[in-house]
Amino acid sequence: MKNQNFRVGLIQMSCGPDPEANLQKAVERVREAARLGAEVICLPELFRAQYFCQREDIALFDEAEPIPGPSTAAIGEVAREARVTVIASLFERRAPGLYHNTAAYIQPDGSLGGIYRKMHIPDDPLYYEKFYFTPGDLGYKAYDTQVGRVGTLVCWDQWYPEGARITALQGANVLFYPTAIGWHPAEKDEFGVAQYEAWQTIQRAHAIANGVFVAAVNRVGHEHGDVRGNRVEGAGLEFWGGSFLADPFGRIVAKAAHDKEEILIGEIDLKLLEETRRNWPFLRDRRIDSYEPIVHRFLDGGK
Repeated sequence: MKNQNFRVGLIQMSCGPDPEANLQKAVERVREAARLGAEVICLPELFRAQYFCQREDIALFDEAEPIPGPSTAAIGEVAREARVTVIASLFERRAPGLYHNTAAYIQPDGSLGGIYRKMHIPDDPLYYEKFYFTPGDLGYKAYDTQVGRVGTLVCWDQWYPEGARITALQGANVLFYPTAIGWHPAEKDEFGVAQYEAWQTIQRAHAIANGVFVAAVNRVGHEHGDVRGNRVEGAGLEFWGGSFLADPFGRIVAKAAHDKEEILIGEIDLKLLEETRRNWPFLRDRRIDSYEPIVHRFLDGGK
């Protein structure tokens, strides 16, 4: 792998009711990010559709697809054309009745380089993902790209330091988090700023604790989970955008707006990563002999 700086592209996009139109938009955004110099490009979580997990509907399983499949083929074509790596978050149909929320690595030759299946699956009001997705069974992984090793975790994974640590320990220089997260409109005025800042802060902490770059890639827009005209009644969700790239110091080096589509281009400075880890040698000083309790759900009474 090359040992030099490289650029990443973060695609913050809105999603409409037509999955094929969303896929075509994603292809065009990847092409544009490549023209802007990005070498590894990440799309937001489940970009092919509006966020359908706002309700439980068996008919929506028809939107899932195999990997490799139609979406990886379409993304693969533009990846091959532009000679870039693309991280594409998809609704995977693994077998009848078995579905995952999966990030696919599409290589510069257009082939499938690997997948990561989302490990942590939420079940909150308007985020009913446990109805649709089986938790990942591949573990946490870093993958080689044409510019070095990167790792991907997906949305709800971003709140868990364990996943970030394990992925970083496999040599990832960048942790990508394709995401679909937003505000309940009735809560935005009271909690909106705090919710966004908590989301950003936890991921900046992953960058600091592991000495890596972190790229959070969110969607934007007010959605009612409209998929082919099948939409949810009620206030819907306002996806807060705010995609960003943080460096190993936790500093924000690029950030998108909350209310519009953008393509963020950021440089991964491997010398800065090396210097940061030399001065903050957290990996050196880890007490790996003392961490056994972390595998327990809870330590009742200190036991």
